[in-house]
Amino acid sequence: MDLFNTQAGSSLNLLPKDGTVNYYGKLFSAEQSNKYLSSLLNTIEWKNDEAIIFGKLLITKREVAWYGDKDFEYSYSKITKRALPWTKELSELKRIIEKQTGEQFNSCLLNLYHNGDEGMAWHSDGETDLKKDGAIASLSFGAARKFSFKHKQTKETVSIILEHGSLLVMKDSTQTYWLHRLPPTKTTRKPRVNLTFRTIV
Repeated sequence: MDLFNTQAGSSLNLLPKDGTVNYYGKLFSAEQSNKYLSSLLNTIEWKNDEAIIFGKLLITKREVAWYGDKDFEYSYSKITKRALPWTKELSELKRIIEKQTGEQFNSCLLNLYHNGDEGMAWHSDGETDLKKDGAIASLSFGAARKFSFKHKQTKETVSIILEHGSLLVMKDSTQTYWLHRLPPTKTTRKPRVNLTFRTIV
């Protein structure tokens, strides 16, 4: 099911069952979004992501960064990262997202996709470090990209376009029952920065 033209609204659940995903639409003006995108591209300590798959170290084109209230350790794909202290812009965005959602977050994993060739395969954010069934707030700046969900049992899919300056929140049992991905696309050569605010326990 494609929800490309769905009306944004925090009370609308995009998933038909087994989880909650709310799309808030654009939170910022084009000017504000452009300013945040430029700042994030230039001030974040970006590094190519690493993962150990079948015993081999893979280094992705996509770059990542990890920030938090303290130097949390966060492990996925058998790689452990240590959080950096919040930047001014990240603290500002965190306050805005918390006010908008009513949730509290203590860390943020950022992804930089340089162009449409870079994406993310099907996965769920089920790491033991994360708060069980806690909210993950996904803020997007830059190129508008398709974002998809797939039910782990029924294989039913739901897709939406994440716009420049927009917010999507996944919570409740979403990570237990649904996979999500950012598919590659040939339609954009522009970068996208994605911030996922999380709660580490």
